[in-house]
Amino acid sequence: MELFEQIRRDRDREDISIRALAERHAVHRRTVRQALASPRPPERGRPKGRPAPALGPHRALIDEWLVADLEAPPKQRHTARRIWQRLVTEHGAQVAEPTVREWVRKRRRELGLSGAAFVPQVHLPAEEAEVDWFEAEAIIGGEERRIYCFVMRLCHSGASFCLAFERQTQQAFLEAHVEAFSFFAGVPARLRYDNLRAAVKQVLRGRRRIEADRFVCLRSHYLFDSQFTRPGREGAHEKGGVESEVGRLRRAHLVPVPCVESLAELNARLREACTGDRERTVRGRSEPVEVVFARERELLRALPAEPFDCDEAVRPRVDAKGLVCVRQNRYSVPTRLAGLRVLGRISAREVRLFHDGACVASHERLPGRLSVSARLDHYLELLRERPGALKGSLALHQEREAGRFPETFDALWRALETRHGSSEAARQMVDVLLLCREAGPARVELAARGALCAGAIDGRAVAVLARRGERRASEPLAGLPERLQATERPEPSLSGYDALIGGGPR
Repeated sequence: MELFEQIRRDRDREDISIRALAERHAVHRRTVRQALASPRPPERGRPKGRPAPALGPHRALIDEWLVADLEAPPKQRHTARRIWQRLVTEHGAQVAEPTVREWVRKRRRELGLSGAAFVPQVHLPAEEAEVDWFEAEAIIGGEERRIYCFVMRLCHSGASFCLAFERQTQQAFLEAHVEAFSFFAGVPARLRYDNLRAAVKQVLRGRRRIEADRFVCLRSHYLFDSQFTRPGREGAHEKGGVESEVGRLRRAHLVPVPCVESLAELNARLREACTGDRERTVRGRSEPVEVVFARERELLRALPAEPFDCDEAVRPRVDAKGLVCVRQNRYSVPTRLAGLRVLGRISAREVRLFHDGACVASHERLPGRLSVSARLDHYLELLRERPGALKGSLALHQEREAGRFPETFDALWRALETRHGSSEAARQMVDVLLLCREAGPARVELAARGALCAGAIDGRAVAVLARRGERRASEPLAGLPERLQATERPEPSLSGYDALIGGGPR
């Protein structure tokens, strides 16, 4: 560009010939003529039809791999780089990667495998959100588990919400909506889904769907519209925003594999991460997500007065072992309810059991089938009559596995067996466990540790220590008549005694 400028200046100022300009600037006369004709140099042409002899013997093999990719899963198809790597490592080809890329690009277009083109869209504030699920791995309580994450993304601002579950069920789908609307403090006008079973019972021709009853009830409660994509891969681009968000969330917050004690801790992290993500700026925009979301939030539909009730209700009967069967898993309730029916409220993460309007048991929902969740506290009244059953009870075994049975209690139990024998030791341990209801597990554990240190190996000593210090100084003594409790007496004084000793007036 600078050379053309200098040639044009010399010709304008000195009016010299083309030959003289070529000699002065050491270029061909053809170049001088191009500079005089236009200030912009002509585009350099790319060579066409290069032979690429090193690639020649492998072109048929590359075509074979590309055609085979038509039957492979979309996420497990060859990239141009992977094809080059296989040619070098498996077939000993001495060919450059750019050469392979150029050939793969050409053959994909000829075979109809090139990427589709899309039309950019504009999303108005509070008009639309997209919903999707994705799978991930997490270490929960020291065990590697597969989790299923629900994602809702507001199309205008790019704000997102993510919530993890043990299973991808309709119950989890509904609860995730309730928490997402609460997180955004409002409801968008329309939500876009793929054809997941939690919402769609049957896909009809075109855009028509037969929707699940509970999903329709959720939609009626929050008064949003729903729209479903075309079935299969053809409809994936219709909610491309949340598809991209899934990949970003997985890379940003689930790499490396998270290690947590519980699913609740993981969800707390994800919620905090979604809030922090609002500080980022989406590519192609000038304002952070937080600024755009603040304006969009004002336009979202207000939440109803009460959140949607996602729980399922069941009425199981309590068996002779104090267990009720809920969704092919069994959960314990107090044994006094044996033979009676209780009301069960089932959510995606919890099972609560009620009797006479009071909650008598609450359990974390078990995954899978044929599992049992038993709480030791539910069997203490029965164990008072049958203390010998304590040591081998399923409830005690599960309490130890969950870390809810302190090692101090085991040490106290061993000391009681040494001093009083197994039968009396079990009886006293039941009394100590019942004491936890009155004084709290932490206080009873501290009392048990104090009794062991003092050598007072007896359940009654633990009870005395647990109850010590419970009464505040300002509280009246229990058992005194009300007349004496209400009497106010002046503080005692020794002024009269001091006067007597000093010889003063009596």
